[in-house]
Amino acid sequence: MKITIHASYLPHTDPDASLAFYRDVLGFEVLNDVGYAGMRWITVSAPGQPGTSIVLQPPTADPGITDAEADAIAEMMAKGTFAGVLLATDDLDAVFERIEASDAEVVQEPMDQDYGLRDCAFRDPAGNLIRIQQLH
Repeated sequence: MKITIHASYLPHTDPDASLAFYRDVLGFEVLNDVGYAGMRWITVSAPGQPGTSIVLQPPTADPGITDAEADAIAEMMAKGTFAGVLLATDDLDAVFERIEASDAEVVQEPMDQDYGLRDCAFRDPAGNLIRIQQLH
């Protein structure tokens, strides 16, 4: 039996800004862009990895979310504590320079961590924490 990671979800507050960031800044491919009931879901994937994707979705698309929960989600997103993803690259410094030039909010410049990794961190347009680590 084999289980793989197919998709992970990140919330967005502005689908056009998220699309521009993931497509134009990170260089991801757009696999799907679907609107329904005034909301929009955008599926992106790193080039060459169409089997693993990130679905950018409205943060309160689930009809079971209460108003209080929606408020809590909005507050956490504004602080950048609601969601995040870990990406990897073979050239961390080049990726960091490209992202920094896009005016994304830098959380951490590239640095060597005590636990043996080199990484950086920034926030996407919705405030999601995006960490990128150097592949060895």
